[in-house]
Amino acid sequence: MPRAIWSGSISFGLVNVPVKLVTATSPKDVRFHQLHKKDGGRINQRRVCSIDDEEVDYSEIVKGYELHRGQYVIVGPEELEALAPEGSRSIDIEEFVELAEIDPLFFEHSYYLVPDEVAARPYALLVEAMTGTGKVGIGRFVLRTKQYLAALRPRDGALVLSTMLFADEVVGTSDLDVKTTSETKPSDREVTMARQLVESLSAEWEPEKYKDDYRDKVLALVEAKAEGNEIAAPEEPERPAPVVDLMAALEASLARAKEAGQAPEPEAATSGRRRKRASA
Repeated sequence: MPRAIWSGSISFGLVNVPVKLVTATSPKDVRFHQLHKKDGGRINQRRVCSIDDEEVDYSEIVKGYELHRGQYVIVGPEELEALAPEGSRSIDIEEFVELAEIDPLFFEHSYYLVPDEVAARPYALLVEAMTGTGKVGIGRFVLRTKQYLAALRPRDGALVLSTMLFADEVVGTSDLDVKTTSETKPSDREVTMARQLVESLSAEWEPEKYKDDYRDKVLALVEAKAEGNEIAAPEEPERPAPVVDLMAALEASLARAKEAGQAPEPEAATSGRRRKRASA
């Protein structure tokens, strides 16, 4: 099991469940070091003052918040420590909400919560209760002196904790330059064909189908170069031409899907939607 990075308890009502926080993901980025092209030596990052161009010892560095360009307010470590949230060892669930109500944009990083040996039964009870109701627990906790908003949800008999952004950290769509005008509004026929195309490309979610092709290619390149093989530069892929005729592009996409046996017939797709509405 991964090493615990936090330990405490889940608190909901008068019930406390001792748990440990462990990583739930393992990103596999290809990491490179910066080297001197001339002799292959590692490049060191040094702290240099922008005014006198001299290297500064870490003990002489302070934190400053930029109010205006070039104007800073110095804040000392003791001042920040006095404002730090209380390092309680509790994840306090404040309310339960529907998962579908949370926009994925709010989710940040995910972890697993595993129970201490003495907490196996109340932990299982919480998992069952949340699974049965379809609810997600929303609460706060402190990790490394920072307070986080978090969502707790069941997954395959375990609890997942996802740290979340606060509302003022999410950019609203009203700030974007996306407007619908009479010129950009699609026609009913275009919408119908676009829906048929979506239906033709619909499938069950299978994450194993998706691979990081770029990472695999980079690792293969590194391995080949390490073995002394000569590497031929790949041909630049053709860039798709911009869509000029939207209806023609939709019709061609549907025709290709039908050839692959993916696209439903228009009547079948419509009757399928009617059946779904009737069953709902």
